[in-house]
Amino acid sequence: MRQALALAARGMGQVWPNPAVGCVIVAGDRIVGRGVTQPGGRPHAETVALAQAGAAARGATAHVTLEPCAHHGRTPPCAEALAAAGVARVVVAAGDPDPRVAGRGLAILRAAGIAVTAGVLAPEARLLNAGFLLRVGAGRPFVTLKLALSLDGRIANGAGVSRWITGPAARRQVHALRARHDAVMVGIGTALADDPDLTVRDLGPVRQPVRVVLDSRLRLPAAARLARTAAEVPVWVLHAAGAAAGPAPAGLCRLPVAAGPDGRIDPAAALARLAAEGITRVLCEGGGQLAASLLTAGLVDEIVAFTGGHAFGQNGTPGLGALPAAAALPDPPDWALVDTAPAGRDLMHRWRRRTLEADLARISPDP
Repeated sequence: MRQALALAARGMGQVWPNPAVGCVIVAGDRIVGRGVTQPGGRPHAETVALAQAGAAARGATAHVTLEPCAHHGRTPPCAEALAAAGVARVVVAAGDPDPRVAGRGLAILRAAGIAVTAGVLAPEARLLNAGFLLRVGAGRPFVTLKLALSLDGRIANGAGVSRWITGPAARRQVHALRARHDAVMVGIGTALADDPDLTVRDLGPVRQPVRVVLDSRLRLPAAARLARTAAEVPVWVLHAAGAAAGPAPAGLCRLPVAAGPDGRIDPAAALARLAAEGITRVLCEGGGQLAASLLTAGLVDEIVAFTGGHAFGQNGTPGLGALPAAAALPDPPDWALVDTAPAGRDLMHRWRRRTLEADLARISPDP
């Protein structure tokens, strides 16, 4: 199952709107088939592994990181494919809360006389597919907030200069982060100030993430790099209903969403719209106001911060906008440190929302 999970991780950011699933088929003491959900979501991991195993699948054990699907789509159900292949046993990590599956996949297997063992490494499997589970169970994608900060938590110096707080190694890790997400999101302030590209570069062929701009009044100019390249890599502009603008540049998709009383895009409405479009994992790269609004609404699941060796003082631009004042500091804190590592000359530290695993377990209880 650990090998199946490692295989599944390869699909992160590449398979939406489907989950990233891994499958390992074992006959005796020999692995006869391995599979991972392919880019774009088809074919499924089980189909790939069964094709590799061929006749050796009969009487074998299949280890699958998520309950095999039970519904007919562009391909027959994976649960039926496993039964038709004659596997003797299926080991499943986590249940699939999709109403079209939700226990039906396991029922198909058991009805075919296949022994089923469920719940093996379920917490690890739920974390790996947190984006898919949250989209199905909470109506929003998994959200990672990326911050590049000075030692004193600033994103620019007193003159507004921000390039480059961190070095080449950290920037390369950011590209790897983008590749593991379905979408990269910024606010219009960042889009106007930095004119970013937001693509994955220098990592070989990957499915590029959708580039998302929260732009309530449709201020993104046609000359912006995002607009100019929308025909090559998708750009979705989330705007307030009724915002006036001319024709959209080729490839640029405009999606109306609800705005708050201040006229800004409501972050919960924005994420719900992205989930409705099939997005399961979003990397938020700026700016400080957007990050603060997501944190205030409790919509951030993970924070990945890169700290560079600069100190800008009180005249620097804070990494986050204003957050609600707390009467007391919680103990334990809201965020759990899960990883720290050097990133060239900088430091990467990753934090996870403490309530995430419990939320995922409610969405996908052990099958």
